[in-house]
Amino acid sequence: MRSDQVTKGVQQAPHRSLFNALGHTKEEMNKPLIGIVSSYNEIVPGHMNLDKIVDAVKLGVAMAGGTPVVFPAIAVCDGIAMGHEGMKYSLVTRDLIADSTEAMAMAHCFDGLVMVPNCDKNVPGLLMAAARVNIPTIFVSGGAMLAGRVKNNKTSLSSLFEAVGAYNAGKISMEEVEEYEQKACPTCGSCSGMYTANSMNCLTEALGMGLKGNGTIPAVYSERIRLAKHAGMKIMELVEKDIKPKDIMTKDAFMNALAVDMALGCSTNSMLHLPAIAHEAGVELNPEIANEVSAKTPNLCHLAPAGHTYIEDLNEAGGVYAVMNELNKKGLLKTDLITCTGKTIAENIEGCVNLDPEVIRPIENPFSQTGGIAVLKGNLAPDTCVVKRSAVAPEMLVHQGPARVFDCEEDAINAINQGLIVAGDVVVIRYEGPKGGPGMREMLNPTSAIVGRGLGSSVALITDGRFSGATRGASIGHVSPEAAVGGNIALVQEGDIIKIDMLKNTIDFEVSDEELKKRRENWQPREPRITTGYLSRYRALVTSGNRGAVLEVPKIK
Repeated sequence: MRSDQVTKGVQQAPHRSLFNALGHTKEEMNKPLIGIVSSYNEIVPGHMNLDKIVDAVKLGVAMAGGTPVVFPAIAVCDGIAMGHEGMKYSLVTRDLIADSTEAMAMAHCFDGLVMVPNCDKNVPGLLMAAARVNIPTIFVSGGAMLAGRVKNNKTSLSSLFEAVGAYNAGKISMEEVEEYEQKACPTCGSCSGMYTANSMNCLTEALGMGLKGNGTIPAVYSERIRLAKHAGMKIMELVEKDIKPKDIMTKDAFMNALAVDMALGCSTNSMLHLPAIAHEAGVELNPEIANEVSAKTPNLCHLAPAGHTYIEDLNEAGGVYAVMNELNKKGLLKTDLITCTGKTIAENIEGCVNLDPEVIRPIENPFSQTGGIAVLKGNLAPDTCVVKRSAVAPEMLVHQGPARVFDCEEDAINAINQGLIVAGDVVVIRYEGPKGGPGMREMLNPTSAIVGRGLGSSVALITDGRFSGATRGASIGHVSPEAAVGGNIALVQEGDIIKIDMLKNTIDFEVSDEELKKRRENWQPREPRITTGYLSRYRALVTSGNRGAVLEVPKIK
């Protein structure tokens, strides 16, 4: 066992003395040492219940003959971090999580790992760490929040952001905002729509790194505790069989995850995270391949914000495995791949039928014949940009209008709230990318302000920042190259006509080659709005052609 390096032999007597100090017995030191990475904290609603999940995992490990040892991972609540300087810290925590978990796992010679994440960046961060360390690993998330209810309609956090926009537009009262405030987030868990956290938990299941229900069983269900116990037991089987993350997270597994991504209509942030995870697993996953997958993969689900169903509904309809079973009817998945269950995908999804065709459309009757995410290219985004097409109103799939240009999120929100943005406009928010922000903030506030003013089906928004999975409307993010490195988004001027065609996957602005050349010659780089502390010392850089696939942190010299 790997743990023999710290528990066996005379040279390890000092090591064993430290285990003695921890209260470990000889019997415990003779069993496989299983690290349980706990993202529990008291600031993230999706993580406040993870102590109970961790306790269940520990019990499962012990029942199956292992020695469980818990260590922490950080996590940021993107909702609380939204709309201020704190959002600059969100995406970079993914790499902090991966780095720190790798350090702990390698320093202490664990034989296996159980990852207990739940929210936006610690799920992909821990998947990245799992691939790097490459010892037997399984994931069990904390589960999704139940949907809220306002006026007898299900609702969620995104509805509250939009309610703020509606209030600022004079469309609803403060009393109505307060009702949403009290009811939108009724339980612990990751926010209840198909936002980034739930997207990544579902894709963890699709990749084969989590057991059935990992992505969909609500946080408050006792079934979630049982799942955690089973994950604790299952890691011992993975250790015994020496099934490692790189055995599971193969090229075909990532292609499966992309297909499930398209069918579910996941967050556009999945186009940042899947390539980063694949990179750590030694797999090249170019974001542009998403369109190839989308072209042949129907969109089967319209969960909030794209529709009015929630993760709890997907769970009752059969969950991720039921979606995969629908896709498999047309041969859209590789099903002979090994998973953390110790079985193949084919074995896992057998008998997992679709129990609600209103939540999971049968593959013969999808919401659309193409997937929920599209990658666009054109002279405004020469590399790529990403849109959650399933959440776009049909009339906005093709749109053109004058650019309204802003160099930060705050300026755009002020203009929207003042009523300066009108139907037909294309709002451009730039210098919010990984390097320019720095930190690549999410733009849920400006999109919610647009929707709240009733402009969601007539105004587009384009940014080199990110969009939350909670975003709906013609919101196009991750524009690359970003403005800070001289990307063409930096050269757009007020009033330029921007043309968006999501049916052809194109995005352009009307400017002659001669004029574009002149603008580029006159463009001056801007100093990034670096904040204090971490971001002032470690500016996030982007590799892979500046597509935002992998964020790297420069080493201290």
